[in-house]
Amino acid sequence: MLQPPDSNQKSQVSSNQGFSPANKGVSVPVEQATIGRSVVIKGEVSGSESLYIDGKIEGTVNFSEHRVTVGRNGSVAANISAREVVILGKVHGNIQCSDRLDIRSEGSLTGDVITQRISVEDGAILKGSVQVRAVEHKQQHSKSASEAKPAAGEQPKAAAAVAGA
Repeated sequence: MLQPPDSNQKSQVSSNQGFSPANKGVSVPVEQATIGRSVVIKGEVSGSESLYIDGKIEGTVNFSEHRVTVGRNGSVAANISAREVVILGKVHGNIQCSDRLDIRSEGSLTGDVITQRISVEDGAILKGSVQVRAVEHKQQHSKSASEAKPAAGEQPKAAAAVAGA
């Protein structure tokens, strides 16, 4: 008699599809891993592709060069480090973004934030401190511009040519 596979075994297979480089032919997009609604992870989650969380994570999430999206059903009790974080569900933990944080109208965040850019839509909840840091390439650009300025009393060559004409 045929019996359906054990539901625990089925969940393990579907949750691993997005994480294994050998499974590039599956229906999960290669550029984004997905943690499904019924999946619960306790511990450290890291990777080198974007991550969509619709399940539950407790621990730490580290995707420093990629986007982490917490879906409407997602629940994260973890510190998150990523290039970009989008919150549609619930997050309890500190967030560090190298680019931006986007909290959508359905989302809530309880924790401290360090980011370069932040967007909090109407209806979103944010409880914690926010530290917005300057973009690194703007700092480098302003340094090179200040180095190009002439010393006091010295005219730039183009200005001197116009003044002498």
